[in-house]
Amino acid sequence: MKICDATQFYSEVGGGVRRYLQEKRRYVREHTDDEHMLLIPGERTEVVREGRLTTCTVASRRINRTSRYRILFNLSQAAEFIHQEKPDLIESGDPYQLGWRMIDAAHGGNIPVLGFYHSHFPEAYLRTAFKYCGSWVREVGLAYAQDYIVRLYNEFDATLVPSEHLARLLHTWGVNNTRAVRLGVDTDIFQPGPRDPAVRARLDIPEDRILLLYVGRLAGEKNTPLLMEAFARLEQSHPGRFAYLVIGDGAQRPKVVELQARVPLLRWMSYCNDSRELADYYRAADIFVHPGVCETFGLVTLESQACGCPVVGIRGTYMDALIACGLEDWSPENTPGALAGAIQRFSLTGLRDRGMAASTAIRGRYSWKTIFDDVWSVYRQAVERNLERRRHGALHEDFHIP
Repeated sequence: MKICDATQFYSEVGGGVRRYLQEKRRYVREHTDDEHMLLIPGERTEVVREGRLTTCTVASRRINRTSRYRILFNLSQAAEFIHQEKPDLIESGDPYQLGWRMIDAAHGGNIPVLGFYHSHFPEAYLRTAFKYCGSWVREVGLAYAQDYIVRLYNEFDATLVPSEHLARLLHTWGVNNTRAVRLGVDTDIFQPGPRDPAVRARLDIPEDRILLLYVGRLAGEKNTPLLMEAFARLEQSHPGRFAYLVIGDGAQRPKVVELQARVPLLRWMSYCNDSRELADYYRAADIFVHPGVCETFGLVTLESQACGCPVVGIRGTYMDALIACGLEDWSPENTPGALAGAIQRFSLTGLRDRGMAASTAIRGRYSWKTIFDDVWSVYRQAVERNLERRRHGALHEDFHIP
């Protein structure tokens, strides 16, 4: 079987979608005889082959000068790659123009096509965009987005959703082909162990400080402005108690620079592209802080817990289901003061015991092999259903994978 993943949300330096695709390719190499094709925007249009792995990049400009992401406008070239490579199945991780073009290309080639609902963008983007609009404009905009999601994802043969709760929500909206799947963690790399003293020494962070860690994009939809304000409040109310490490980049980077002028032990790194090095940072930290309220999954929370670093965040989101220990102590409100208070209270608990309990639970349930075994069963069903559909001459009709 030759599987194609097509997405615009691919950065050379990190991100949850990239991690998912990297792990999928590792699964292909180590556990299958299948082939994998990756279709993404890049600096130039080219095809790179590495054994059973093929990467097709379409020359695309960066979204802006500082962005890690590119926007793919040359949809004809993307469709041409599908025509040339002839995959047996397409998975689209794009909810915009590339997603529609993959549906067209799949139908034109009699190929089953699945969608992966990586981001719940009505919450992640539109609520922020409509924040200062009137309630009527906001409700109309969100209703349009809901209708758009239903129209797009019902065109797929199945829609993979990384949250059972979110899958149920989309189903109530009218997306009738949802399939809840989990994402995972590399349990060979992200595992508990002794801290490497060199990590804190390199950062010039004393061992007696409680180190708070954030890993992810610095963006409004990630709620990082609120996180910076929470850090500022902690430093003001508990000077000398905490240190802070932020790993990530994005449009909200100036907020970090501004805070560094007031918080002496705030450290920043643009990214960490090495999984083993990232695991060292998780183990060096005492608490991982995740301020997100719009995440569909949150891979970093799994990685952190797998390494024995407990997580604190804002309760009432799709990430609640991923937290193995300490959820009752999370912030009940999406405000800087409430999050800062939750971090302070959380820091007074048995962090090491909580971290080890979380690691045991996460590593037992979320290994990537277990996850992709389930995903591959969906793929096989889609391919077999498509073959049956073609045998009966009913090409391009909608079908649902139960």
